[in-house]
Amino acid sequence: MPVEYKRGKPKPDERDEVQLCAQAICLEEMHGICIRKGFLYYGETRHRYEVEFTDDLRILVKNYAKRMHELFEKGLSPPPVYKLHCKSCSLLDICLPKSFAGLHTVEEYLESILKQALNIPSN
Repeated sequence: MPVEYKRGKPKPDERDEVQLCAQAICLEEMHGICIRKGFLYYGETRHRYEVEFTDDLRILVKNYAKRMHELFEKGLSPPPVYKLHCKSCSLLDICLPKSFAGLHTVEEYLESILKQALNIPSN
């Protein structure tokens, strides 16, 4: 039975449940088993929550996986969106959500960095 340990507290959306269900689907495929539920443990609340892997949750995971593959095949990355919870994310230094704010392409990002380096005012 998968258990995912989170440092903080439960999120307002389903992202943790989706991650846990995706892990369960991987385990099911690897071991030829069926996993019906798992648990999310949050360090801030020191509480464990049961997550049932319903058909709806499994469909949500598959839709996210399908979308990820579509973006990968097109060579696209969705732009990061900075939110308060970004400060505690382990990927903050890789994601750089503030650096890409309002920019849609790599070219726009590189142009903005070049303008900063040359002290050229932005439009």
